[in-house]
Order: sequence, then structure tokens, then C-alpha cells
Amino acid sequence: MSIASSTSNALPYLTQAQAELTRHIDVVNEHGVHEQVSIPAERALTVYVDKREIVTLMTLGAHPELLVLGYLRNQRLVGDVSEVESITVDWEAGEDGAGAAAVKTRHGITDIAARTEKRVVTTGCGQGSVFGDLMGEIDTLVLPEARISQARLYGLLNAIRLQESTYKSAGSVHGCGLFSGEHMQIFVEDVGRHNAIDTIAGWMWMNGVVADADSIFYTTGRLTSEMVMKSAQMGVAVVVSRSGITQMGYDLATRLQLCTIGRATNKHFLCYTERERLQMDSSLAVGGVRKVEQA
Repeated sequence: MSIASSTSNALPYLTQAQAELTRHIDVVNEHGVHEQVSIPAERALTVYVDKREIVTLMTLGAHPELLVLGYLRNQRLVGDVSEVESITVDWEAGEDGAGAAAVKTRHGITDIAARTEKRVVTTGCGQGSVFGDLMGEIDTLVLPEARISQARLYGLLNAIRLQESTYKSAGSVHGCGLFSGEHMQIFVEDVGRHNAIDTIAGWMWMNGVVADADSIFYTTGRLTSEMVMKSAQMGVAVVVSRSGITQMGYDLATRLQLCTIGRATNKHFLCYTERERLQMDSSLAVGGVRKVEQA
């Protein structure tokens, strides 16, 4: 990880409109016993850029401003954090019960109508489309010469196992983490894996964090083409998932020379692409439990 030399006065103003992450409901279990459980508090957030409606995201609302900033970054609508003047979130201001995120840019977004006209329906949860040509920037992306050892991978998975999370208390959410070596820099949960990675992208911009050869991205979700692309846009060359990989995710990771490791639980994993980036020590896997989960 490295810190960019961006000036603090170029950072946008962000509200701090974190919402309640869970709510309690009454249920009946298999024994006919009534009990209370926690469930994720999913809510709608409509994003407006310079008063133009762009998209409605379904989110927990843990870090809505960072989510919006990262969304604009990963959709390639904004090229630098300094282009955004402010992001104001109000959970009571939207239509039909949705919250509203008002983004004010410093100089507007060139050709925003044309750039948001073409939508590609995706497999995303929490989001459902991307703007423009998903592959438009692929040949301009240069990833660092990153490596990951098997020992470091196991250290990362252990850190994830120990992480306190909404998933443990309520389930039904995805989690993503950004690591520098075995150090977890940030861990984010949301109803969709795309929301979680976008929030991390926004956090990186706000904190001047630039991915380098020590950076590793972790996700509980499957490695689709969009997840691979977003990881590459963040400059991360090694991506680890608890789930598997899709064909388009595999093809894109191969083209980008991005290392993808999936089905990673306990001591089991599968390295799908760029195996040269993985430094194996198979003796560490002795005694591990092979567990293959459904995507």
C-alpha cells in the first residue's frame, strides 16, 4: 500500500449519514418456538449527480457517501476525487421511501447523458447495471508485480474468520476487505458485493490509498467480470474469494494477468489464473479440510 500525495483541500465534503445496519423481527423456528432474530436493514438510495438522477442502489447504509464516491469511480464517471465537491446523503429526501444522495461536482461531467445512456445488465446484487463499455479501459490498465505466498493467504483467511461482522449476527450480506500483506486495512459489508467493493474504492480515494504489490482484495462473492474489472481499476493484482469464478471473470482475469483465488476457506483454495503470482508451500495445507461451497 502507498499513500498518494493528493492535497487535502481537493477532497470532497461528505456527510456522515450511516444508517442502522440491522433490525429485529419475530420468527418461528423448526420447534415452533417464537424468537427474535436480526436481519440486514436493506434500503434504497437514489444517486443524483448535479441534480441528474443516475441510479438507485440497494444498500445497508453503513457508509453511503463512500459507496456513492466509489460507484462514480468504478463506473468511470469521475476520473479523480478532486472532481467531486460534495456528497450529501439524506435518508428522508428521496421518492417512494428511498434515500437520496446528492453529488455536486466542481465542473460537471462531460457528456454525462451519453455516458449514462448505454447500460449493461449485470449479475450484481445491490446494483443491476454498468454504464458504457465494460471493456473500454482494459488495455490501459497496468497491474503491479504482486505476489502472494500460501502462508500469507492463510493469514488473510484467518483474519477474515476472526473479523466481527453483520454476517455473523444477521447473515444475508456480502463482505469485502482490502489487505496490505496480512494487515486488513478496511472491511466493508453490504447487501451486494458490488456495493462493498465500491465503498472500498471510495475509501481509498478519500484516504489517498494507492494499491501496490502488497495489496490483496478479498470478497465473499463470486468473481464475475465486473468484480474482476473493478479490482483491476483499483490497481489490485491479487483477488481472493470465498466463492468461485464465472467464465467471463476467468477470461477477463487472464487477459488482465490478474491472479484469482477462489473457494478459499480454511486451508482449501483453487488458483484459477496467473498461478505464477502464487508462491506455493503445499506442506502448509496438511490437515486442512476440503470444503467446496456453492456460488
